[in-house]
Amino acid sequence: MAEMADPEQITIIEGPTPEFHVVMDPWTLSLLEGHIPYIIATCQVRSYNGEKLMERCLRAWDNHRVIKLDYRQIDGLRRQVDIVSARLEKIEEVDVLNLWVRQPVRKLINIVNDDSLKFGDDE
Repeated sequence: MAEMADPEQITIIEGPTPEFHVVMDPWTLSLLEGHIPYIIATCQVRSYNGEKLMERCLRAWDNHRVIKLDYRQIDGLRRQVDIVSARLEKIEEVDVLNLWVRQPVRKLINIVNDDSLKFGDDE
């Protein structure tokens, strides 16, 4: 039996905690299938080399591997969410990755009125 490969990871080293926004687009329903209910959200991440990060996402998905976004929350703790889709664009000469992520509903702490999400541990 083959061992599961470790997930690929994109780590946010500096900058603010990403702002996650709930996605209600019909195409995201296909990402919700499975035995665990998920929430799909989107966020933007600035990068010095967005093309390289896109290549990492595409390579991971081509190899049927999970790719995670690793970031520091406002409370200082590290969190990870699965990246399920990505799009790269340039905004004012800066690479911006638009990421769609999924998080199990049980890890959702708080949905704010403006549809922003804060993800956290089960506790």
